[in-house]
Amino acid sequence: MTLRLVWPLWVVALVLLPLLVVCVLAAVRARRTEDGSFAAWLRRGGMVLALAAIALGPAVPSTTTTVATNVEMFFVVDRTGSMAAEDYDGGRPRLEGVRHDVESLVGAMPGSRYSVITFDSQAARQLPLTTDARAVSTWAETLVQEITYYSAGSAVDRPLPALRSALEGAAERNPENVRLVFLLSDGENTLGDGAGASEPQSYAELAPLVDGGAVLGYGTAEGGQMRYYDGTEGTGPGTDAPWILDETQPGSPPAVSRIDETQLRRVAEQLGVDYTHRTAPTDLAGLVAGIDAETIAAEDGRREVSVYEDVYWPAAAVLAVLLAWEAWYLARRFPRPFASRRGGSAA
Repeated sequence: MTLRLVWPLWVVALVLLPLLVVCVLAAVRARRTEDGSFAAWLRRGGMVLALAAIALGPAVPSTTTTVATNVEMFFVVDRTGSMAAEDYDGGRPRLEGVRHDVESLVGAMPGSRYSVITFDSQAARQLPLTTDARAVSTWAETLVQEITYYSAGSAVDRPLPALRSALEGAAERNPENVRLVFLLSDGENTLGDGAGASEPQSYAELAPLVDGGAVLGYGTAEGGQMRYYDGTEGTGPGTDAPWILDETQPGSPPAVSRIDETQLRRVAEQLGVDYTHRTAPTDLAGLVAGIDAETIAAEDGRREVSVYEDVYWPAAAVLAVLLAWEAWYLARRFPRPFASRRGGSAA
């Protein structure tokens, strides 16, 4: 058995030791005077001892197996307005596929560390590296497109500085770890002002920091239209919000977003990973099939860890009984006004 100390030992001694001394002295005095409160002071001393036992935090060790892998997964997610185009899996928004695929990949690599970087009009790191898979799932469930009013067009290289910073930091902290990058986008590269496409920067400089992953592409060559989104539930995919318009065309018809697989394949080649066109919510376990998390854990992190089970509950049970006894004792000593009143009337 060991003590885990709910409070520091000096606090336990400073607070409870004087109380215990008072209870002992009062009990001795009560026994000498025979005033009937001896048992009460013994009971109060027992409450102090029970509280001390709880504060000391007694615990017994137990052994468990913890699996920790050295895999770090970086999700780079496009949330520009074009990712709301409704040409995924028979007319659903592309972001719906992104949500499914992020959760699928997290489920395929349990025990890893996960990070999320998003990009729209700017890039931002949404989650630093964490082992909390539920945090990633929660993030995926709440993923929405950027607000249309703030859209600054699509640029597949926009997350490059943020991704570089994240990978370099991870490599510096844990150079032996395996880093997987998954970029999820439709590959569109426009300026958002009608000027057309720009030549993106290369991801090739990051290849030495990347051990695997994939570029996942969403959308179709025919393209899809996008609903206006202002940040409220009444707009965006699945609503009656107006279509986003292409004001660069005569008559401003509804804008159509088309996947740019050439661009996505180029990024995949630069990173040294595979490209996969995603058209439906199918299983993605094959993308990480070559990385055995169990083997990695055995080499790097599977270990037996001693944990402790708290056993202060017996003291808590004793304290509860003594408190109930004390309450009953005090209640019997309180004056009963109705009884006194009746006694006075009889006199």
